[in-house]
Amino acid sequence: MSVDTVATAPSAAPARPPSRRRRPRSREERVWGALRVAAIVVLALVTIVPFVYMLVLSVRPIAEVLLEPGRLWVAPSEVTTDTYREVLTPVDDGGQGFLRYMGNSALVATVTVVVTLVASILGAYAVSRLSFRGRGASGFLFLIVYLFPPILLAIPLFVLFSQLSLRGNLLALAIVYVAQTVPVAIYMLRNYFATIPVSLEEAALIDGCTRLGVIRRISLPLSMPSLIATGLYVFMIAWNEFLFALLFLVERRDNWTVSLGLSRLSGSIEVPTTVLMAGSVVLTLPIIALFFLAERMLVEGLTSGAEKG
Repeated sequence: MSVDTVATAPSAAPARPPSRRRRPRSREERVWGALRVAAIVVLALVTIVPFVYMLVLSVRPIAEVLLEPGRLWVAPSEVTTDTYREVLTPVDDGGQGFLRYMGNSALVATVTVVVTLVASILGAYAVSRLSFRGRGASGFLFLIVYLFPPILLAIPLFVLFSQLSLRGNLLALAIVYVAQTVPVAIYMLRNYFATIPVSLEEAALIDGCTRLGVIRRISLPLSMPSLIATGLYVFMIAWNEFLFALLFLVERRDNWTVSLGLSRLSGSIEVPTTVLMAGSVVLTLPIIALFFLAERMLVEGLTSGAEKG
């Protein structure tokens, strides 16, 4: 065979890497996998079934509920929206006024989220980046403040706001919620800020940015998942809170929040169970909708800073 023939001979096809077979699962792995699936199913049932039962009761006529209270399904011919119409109709028109209560709760919760995030962003950044005396114990102190039972603060705040003529005012309620949520919001955000590389902020400072510019241009965009998770957590607290709403707003029904309105339904023997369930659904749906809309960022934010902080 000539040299030219050898030079022009087709090269051999590259050998394929041996196929990797999946390692068979051990008995322990199969057991733990089955237990994990069972736990997920049980938790899902415990979470979903009560809400489904509440939803079914809210669209069934009260006569059918009295005859078969334990039925978890509803026939299409039985579905009624009269309960929701009664719940959302204003009080002056003979309804329960939940539409007004939801507006009050949304206003208080939104103001609480905005003010809490502004205060906690600055506080969390200072704790995670600046050096000052007592920095190491700051996280512990924030948790200690949050762990105080609200009932201990109820009487002093009630006396204070009575002297300031702020009882019945939604602004007073928002102030209390901000004071409650700022410590835990700082604790949640500081762990995420600690995971942001310091070199990025140092480069921005060298380029002429101020500390506020660094927070706005570097820290906030990178910490958006944690901000959304913290905002949802604060919104949920302000939306569902009952004790302080009862103390400060009970005398002004037009300023009631939705949790206070729902407690009135549950404590009245004149209100049918179906109307109470409709009010419960109205109270729960906004939170569920917010969680589904921000599910991905919520999971990222809640797991952020788990290894560092």
